[in-house]
Amino acid sequence: MGTDINRLKVVLVEKKKTNKWLCEQLKVNPSTVSKWCTNSSQPDIETLIKISKLLGVGLEELLNKQYVESITI
Repeated sequence: MGTDINRLKVVLVEKKKTNKWLCEQLKVNPSTVSKWCTNSSQPDIETLIKISKLLGVGLEELLNKQYVESITI
């Protein structure tokens, strides 16, 4: 696969939070959070907003800058 879309794994480390903590907060399966962290799947927009609020970061911090810049109009 190409560029990672999200930076969730990095942001969790920066905020000293675990995958387990996030799955408990969102009431989702641990394997779901694991897939988001490895970029094998992505959270939907509503979930991404919840994650940004839980971690106290802006949405842009959860997205990989190179991925965002690779999107052309």
